[in-house]
This record gives sequence, C-alpha cells and structure tokens, in this order.
Amino acid sequence: MRIVSWVLFLFSCFCLAGANRPAAPVNVSVTLLRTHSPTVSWNIPEGEAVIGYAISLQRQDGLMQRFIREVNTTSRACVLWDLDDNTDYIIQVQSIGLHGESQASKTVHFRTLEKSEHFQTNLVAQGDPSVEGLDISRSLLTEEMVIIVTVLLMWAAVIALFCRQYDIIKDNDSNNHSKEKTKPLSEHSTPDYRNGGLLGSKFQRTPSSVSIIKV
Repeated sequence: MRIVSWVLFLFSCFCLAGANRPAAPVNVSVTLLRTHSPTVSWNIPEGEAVIGYAISLQRQDGLMQRFIREVNTTSRACVLWDLDDNTDYIIQVQSIGLHGESQASKTVHFRTLEKSEHFQTNLVAQGDPSVEGLDISRSLLTEEMVIIVTVLLMWAAVIALFCRQYDIIKDNDSNNHSKEKTKPLSEHSTPDYRNGGLLGSKFQRTPSSVSIIKV
C-alpha cells in the first residue's frame, strides 16, 4: 500500500508540474536579413507566464547542432549567428516558465541566403506582427542616425562661422596696430614753425632801440 501511495503521489506531482508548464510558442518564423545572421521570432499564447526561451538549431544534413537558452527575459526574437550561407537549417523554439519548459514548437525549415543576395525573405506570412516590429525598429534607428548627423553638421557650421569671425576681428586689430606704428615721424620730430619757426626758436628777436641825442 505504501508503495502504491508513493507512486500515486509522484504521478500526481508530475501531472501537476506538467499542467503548470507554459504552452509551446506559436507563429515561429525566420527572417533572412543577413547572409550569416538570420532572425527567428515567435509569439506566446495569451496568459502564459514565460521567463525565457530555448532554441534548438541544426543543419538539415546533421553536421551542426546548437542549443540556445536564455532566461529572465521577455524577448520574442533572437538573432542567430555564424551560419553557413546557402545552407538548409531546422529550428524549434520552447518557452521557459516557472515550472519548466514547454513542448517544442513546430519545426521550421529555412535556407540561408547566398552572399550575392541582398533581398529579404520571410518564411511566414508578410503580416507577421513580430517581423513588422523588427522593421519598425530598424526604421527608427535610421531616423535617429539622421537626426544625430544633422545636429553634428549644424554644430560644425556654427563653430566654423565663429572661427571665421574671430579671424576677421583679429586681422582688423593687427591692421590697426600696424597703422599706428607706421605713422610718419614728422608729426613728432618736425620743429614748430609757428611764432617765428625754427629761426625764431634759435634767434630771439630783440626789440630795436633808437638812441636820441639831444643837442
């Protein structure tokens, strides 16, 4: 009886833990933005308490297999890395909850781009909300870069204008000083000819005296 009760207890615990596990992710898609770094995205069923995800990735020929696991995140997308170009891969996603991992999602097959390809290929419908969110993020990043470059160019123009005005003021000051130094010395060294001029300064005129002799 004790053995049977223990078996029933363990079985009930296992069933309870399985019931508390989150549901498998849905709408798993792969967006081929770069040759070696595609982006996988997915959705979580409403009401599920998810704290992370786990990704299983492998080449279709079985030559490579990779597991990615991340917790304490609410992200619904992951950028893969270091994949071979023009190669077939298989991927699955699992949700991580407080009581364990969900079942694996449906298997998604995709083929990486060739190096000469520059277009974007989506394996799911074009209206996928997760992919649209990625496109919006990229456009916002581009707009921010344009604003930053514009502000930097405006600051550069203001600094250049200030430097030019400073050079003009400096040149004007230099010209004024040069004019003061090159004034003719005649203004200071030429003797004053007023009131008799130069001779008047050396030879003082003496009043003429007339002697009258009275007889």
